[in-house]
Amino acid sequence: MSTVLKVDARVAAVHVTEDSIIAELADGRSISVPLAWSWRLSDATPEQRANWRLIGSGEGVHWPDVDEDISVRGMLDGVPAVRPRPRLA
Repeated sequence: MSTVLKVDARVAAVHVTEDSIIAELADGRSISVPLAWSWRLSDATPEQRANWRLIGSGEGVHWPDVDEDISVRGMLDGVPAVRPRPRLA
C-alpha cells in the first residue's frame, strides 16, 4: 500500500529571468519553469516582470501589468499557458 503525501506549497518570492520563472517556496524549495510557458511574461518588459504580488496566501503569483496568474500547482504539474489564436475577421 502506498501513502500519498500532500504538500502545501506556497510561494514566498518569485524571480523572472531571460529564460525562466523561478518560484522560491516557503518551505525552502525553488522550482522553475521555462519563461516561454507564459507568453504574457515572455512579451513583458523587465519592469512588468518585476511587478508581482502573491495571490491565495501564496498559492500563486499575479502580474498586474500583464494580467498574468501562475499557480504553484500549475508549475509543479507542468501546465504552460496557451497563446490564444488570433480571431479571423
